[in-house]
Amino acid sequence: MLAGKQQRRLHRGTPGPALLTVLSGPSAVGKSTVVSRLRDECPQIWQSVSVTTRPPRSGERDGREYYFVSEPEFDEMAGRGDLLESARYVGYLYGTPRAPVEEHLARGIPALLEIDVAGARQVRAAVPDALLVFLAPPSWAELERRLQGRNTETAQTIARRLEVARAELDAEHEFDITLVNTSVGDVCRQLVALISAQGADAENGTARQGTLGNSELEGTRWQRLRP
Repeated sequence: MLAGKQQRRLHRGTPGPALLTVLSGPSAVGKSTVVSRLRDECPQIWQSVSVTTRPPRSGERDGREYYFVSEPEFDEMAGRGDLLESARYVGYLYGTPRAPVEEHLARGIPALLEIDVAGARQVRAAVPDALLVFLAPPSWAELERRLQGRNTETAQTIARRLEVARAELDAEHEFDITLVNTSVGDVCRQLVALISAQGADAENGTARQGTLGNSELEGTRWQRLRP
């Protein structure tokens, strides 16, 4: 866990405030598609690149979607304290490199993490001021369709991912706000509005409730509002 002074430095370092946003949700809900769109359309929002021990899928490139490492390499990073969060998911390890997140936030650059629910819980503990966004599917049937339509994994792996997804959906109440992924474009606009509102709220010293007035966020579900 980050020390208290370091937590404040992450969010209030010179030259200006920048709050950390975490995007999470069940497997196949569309997190990677959303962040890929944002990477192209909103380069001013820095996106952390996670490390993982899983093999790359077709079309993935080392350093873009993930840094692909061996399990011993991952364990070394974790042992040195180089990871802000880490978790094992369906047999593979995933983690967020700590230093780039700290560096960008200290420079006042908005930062976005795309991680699983277990990792989001660790970020909540390490960086209490982070905004946790839950990306939900329109329905369970749609999530099943998306996961089974990938054609990149075995039936056994898909069944395991569906089992984990049920538990992850039950964690929605642990997040600050829910975005329902009926349209990638809509979710991207809502996410940008949230990140922009966070920066404005931090500059003005206002509460996070101020984002509720943003028209882009109509229909979203706030789970809890911290003072």
